[in-house]
Amino acid sequence: MAHTSGGSLRDGIKEEKLDKVWEYKTSPLFTDAERVAIDFAIAAASQPNDVTDELFEKMKKYWNEGQIVEITGLIAYYGFMNRYNDTMATPLEEEPIHEAEAHIAKHGWKLGKHRPVKA
Repeated sequence: MAHTSGGSLRDGIKEEKLDKVWEYKTSPLFTDAERVAIDFAIAAASQPNDVTDELFEKMKKYWNEGQIVEITGLIAYYGFMNRYNDTMATPLEEEPIHEAEAHIAKHGWKLGKHRPVKA
């Protein structure tokens, strides 16, 4: 989450939108396509997987097959990386710590075992 929040800002997501991601279902900052993609990401990352045929059909309304493959690949990649880094207690760099503290700590994110990288 820490790296993703900083990466989102570097990729052009405005801070206001990042701060409202927890309210994506009702925030006017998100399109219907984005809402469905976030629902899909949450379902795909759930244990057990919670993607239904209905949700997949909703995805097809806004995203083509190639885009769905890319979205699913990113969900799987970040799921792997999160599990790996949590298991290994990989230290975080200063930038993702700063961005996470600024944007996602108020929603429960904590540095925890991912202590800062030592110089």
